[in-house]
This record gives sequence, structure tokens and C-alpha cells, in this order.
Amino acid sequence: MGKLVEEFNDYRTKMNDRIMETSNTNIKRFFALDTTTYAEGALNVKTKEMLGLVASMVLRCDDCIKYHLEKCFNEGVSNAEINEVFMIANLVGGSIVIPHYRRAVEYWDELSL
Repeated sequence: MGKLVEEFNDYRTKMNDRIMETSNTNIKRFFALDTTTYAEGALNVKTKEMLGLVASMVLRCDDCIKYHLEKCFNEGVSNAEINEVFMIANLVGGSIVIPHYRRAVEYWDELSL
């Protein structure tokens, strides 16, 4: 994995640890809800992560996009599948998603290093 991926994961881990040190019960419950929502269920994890990626791209959250890209990569999403996910996100979100699409492609490439 490339430098972009390493830097993102290091920062995310550091700040999540910091948040958990000082957070109240509600934020801890929210983090737990996020974790359990993406667990295997009626939909498999791979599908849920692709849905999360589309939502993140449409909402234009670069950190969320990076997070779900890595999850998709780890779930074995192929290049063909990820490109279809990108197309759905661009269709739903419109042209304003294109800058995030560019960064998503760059990050996807970094995951393969």
C-alpha cells in the first residue's frame, strides 16, 4: 500500500484513539453502530462497503471515501466493480462528484502498491 494509504490510516487510528479517550457514551455507541451496520447480515460486507462508498462520494466526504475504498479493496472488489461503483456515484451525485472521483481513483491505485 502506498504512502497516501499509510498516512490516512495512521492519522485515523491516532485520532480515533484520542476521541475514544475523551468521548462520552453516546459517541462510543455511535462508533459501535457504525461498526455493526457494516457487519455481515442480509447484505454481505462487500455490498455494504460498496454502498457506503457511493454514499460517501455523493456526500463528498474524502475521509469516508478513503475508508470505504480500503474496505472494498480488502473485500476483494475488482477494478471493474469499483469502476461501476464510481459511475453510480457520479450519476447520483452529478458533476460535483468528479473531483472526489479523481482522488478516489488515485487512492484506489495506491491500495494496489
